[in-house]
Amino acid sequence: MYAGAAMASYDYDLFTIGAGSGGVRASRISAGYGAKVAVAEERDLGGTCVNVGCVPKKLLVYASAFSRDVEDAAGFGWTAPAPSHDWKTLIQNKDTEIERLNGIYASLLDNAGVARIEGRARIVDAHTVAVGDDTYTAEHILVAVGGWPTMPPVPGIEHAISSNEAFHLERMPERPIIVGGGYIAVEFAGIFHGLGADVTQLYRGPLFLRGFDDDVRTHLAHEMRAQSIDLRFDANVAKIERAGDGTLRATLESGEKLEGDTVMYATGRHPLTKDLGLENVDVAMEEGGAIAVDDYSRTSVPNIWAIGDVTDRVNLTPVAIHEGMCLAATLFGDCPTKPVHENVASAVFSQPPIGSVGLTEAEARARHGDVDIYRSGFRELKHTLSGREERTLMKLIVDPATDRVVGAHMVGDHAGEIIQGVSIALKCGATKAQFDATIGIHPTSAEEFVTMREKAKPA
Repeated sequence: MYAGAAMASYDYDLFTIGAGSGGVRASRISAGYGAKVAVAEERDLGGTCVNVGCVPKKLLVYASAFSRDVEDAAGFGWTAPAPSHDWKTLIQNKDTEIERLNGIYASLLDNAGVARIEGRARIVDAHTVAVGDDTYTAEHILVAVGGWPTMPPVPGIEHAISSNEAFHLERMPERPIIVGGGYIAVEFAGIFHGLGADVTQLYRGPLFLRGFDDDVRTHLAHEMRAQSIDLRFDANVAKIERAGDGTLRATLESGEKLEGDTVMYATGRHPLTKDLGLENVDVAMEEGGAIAVDDYSRTSVPNIWAIGDVTDRVNLTPVAIHEGMCLAATLFGDCPTKPVHENVASAVFSQPPIGSVGLTEAEARARHGDVDIYRSGFRELKHTLSGREERTLMKLIVDPATDRVVGAHMVGDHAGEIIQGVSIALKCGATKAQFDATIGIHPTSAEEFVTMREKAKPA
């Protein structure tokens, strides 16, 4: 157990600013080591993921997918009247679940003995934090405040919403215009489309989902367009106007005008570092407002630390949790631990979804030179009766010098669930020969990852 200095000279051994997933985990584990810990939060417990991110978004994805299930059912002999959807019921039930999770986070902190402080915290000096009129001292300060949607300075941007507001709309958009090419934009395009909306998605570049494998990006674009989502690349909004009847008009830089009832921007997020008092202690910052940290999440001030999206390393909830656990072990577990940011699996809950782990083909070629590519595209067994023409993509990237699989990518049903298992193999350094020696489960889509034998021909 940690024998801290809090009782001797500070109010707390650790004061955490931000009770999102990373901050809560770091606080709980630190308290478990015997540290005296407090956490301050100005909004709801659980941060972005629980309140306006992963959890509510996945619930909306589930809701939207039922329309596809109803369509697919006819090929299997099911007949049913045309379904209808009630947006308010979905949002009310979603809110009830989020409230339940907020309570769980509170209980986790309380049961761990972590003091919860409501309000915005600001750093006064290297060992002092102010929340409202109260001040607290701590041996260590952890900044885990996460990020916030970025709204660009487009004329009329006040008429647009971000993904935060999308979770609380009073009515479901019928003609949404979604601006952005990241995973949030792609996921909401699928959500609104699945719930019956006429969706337009705009991205300023030539192909969305920058950072993902190019085959994945191209494949998903094809599948979304096949669903009649109006997906437009090299398209950027010049201004937004509201007409007298409430219609929103987005004028593109090309001069084309688009009309809808909602304009949602998902053009990135920025670290929430403004007005935290970081300037009071000269914490070094990265370009774009992220906090600069070393391999152990230490800032330029020796006793101030930062984890999660505020550091803009790998902006995923499980990574923030991992960083929080490593920090607690480093500070109070007598076990200095660096977070590991390689071979982190991720999923995009697009429709169809993406699962990915390891290097993209471009990254692999840059790192290893020549690589072997194994690629498979097929129509899932289910759709031979559903009649849907949707195709699944699977791809393995292999370093021929070692035979190690250095990247695995999928677009298709249950991609996230499948890639989670594949990621264990990559973490263990599995070779293509070991993939080949693994007996598949038949009939599943996942078996394709262990049956691909033919190398793709060079483009």
